[in-house]
Amino acid sequence: QVQVVESGGGSVQPGGSLRVSCAVSAGVFGIETMGWYAGAPGKQRELVAAITINGSTNYVDAVKGRFTISRDNARTMVWLQMNNLQPADSAVYYCYVVCRSPNGLKYDLWGQGTRVTVSS
Repeated sequence: QVQVVESGGGSVQPGGSLRVSCAVSAGVFGIETMGWYAGAPGKQRELVAAITINGSTNYVDAVKGRFTISRDNARTMVWLQMNNLQPADSAVYYCYVVCRSPNGLKYDLWGQGTRVTVSS
């Protein structure tokens, strides 16, 4: 079963905006941190933004002031609002969900990714 699904990617001009969305299956329990990784060509996946179980947010320096991560109260949805996009932001954006099972062990879930292309 697919438990994490992203959407909302696309192509925009520099300076444009996109909002990518991640839907988490109701069958996923114990969600703690939710976040977004960017996988650009030739680069290892990089954590772009994250929101913790307590609602604290964290961003990579390159996107601070431009990107905003948010989630719903039920932790079934997480979004990344991307403003003033630049070509360097072009990447496949992956939803990342950290869960904790009843025995206390953490496990990770990954979406299939949604592509964001920024070009003129």
